Amino acid sequence: MFHKEFFIFDGDKPRRAVIRNYTEDDFPSLIEIQKECFPPPFPPDLLWNIEQLTNHITLFQEGALCMEVDGIIAGSMTGLLVDYKYGDSDHTWAEITDNGYIRTHNPKGNTLYVVDISVRPRFRKSGIGKWLMHSMYDVVLHLGLERLLGGGRMPGYHKKADLMPPEDYLEAVIKGELKDPVITFLLRCGRTPIKVAANYLEDEESCHYGALMEWKNPFKPH
Repeated sequence: MFHKEFFIFDGDKPRRAVIRNYTEDDFPSLIEIQKECFPPPFPPDLLWNIEQLTNHITLFQEGALCMEVDGIIAGSMTGLLVDYKYGDSDHTWAEITDNGYIRTHNPKGNTLYVVDISVRPRFRKSGIGKWLMHSMYDVVLHLGLERLLGGGRMPGYHKKADLMPPEDYLEAVIKGELKDPVITFLLRCGRTPIKVAANYLEDEESCHYGALMEWKNPFKPH
């Protein structure tokens, strides 16, 4: 079981924080977080449901993390194991995560794949997303995996789609010429882009593209 205790700061005020595996008792809070992160007109049937969350804790509990701040669940992150090799054909989020049900989990996989990361809006300036991401890196190390991998949305791309292809947009973000709400965050968390995947997810802001980004286990040969 994963358990990490530390302090985060709200301005200059320290606040007690815990990152741990989530359990069935946390399901109502996790669903509430999804509602806060994805308000209408986001389709409610795409938010976490009990069956998905149950699969997360039964199929791969090591990849089911939540973060509490002063006893309140402020965010969560979920992953599954897949077997990935460079040069594999493109995949969609729905295909590789089984639409969030993670029945595609491969216990012998070499890669921890990110299904979701969600942080309550009122906690987003406290570094919670980065803490969760780095805790998943801990899971990669603990299980001796090769990498953490996931597709990042590019929600700023629709503003530049008439001017450049998605690969050029991603390169401009990497160079610091543009800032993207998601890709820039992932870069700050230590993730490195591999490639752009077309039709990765239904997301008009990203023009349905995703940036496949990894974090390599520094103790594994590359």
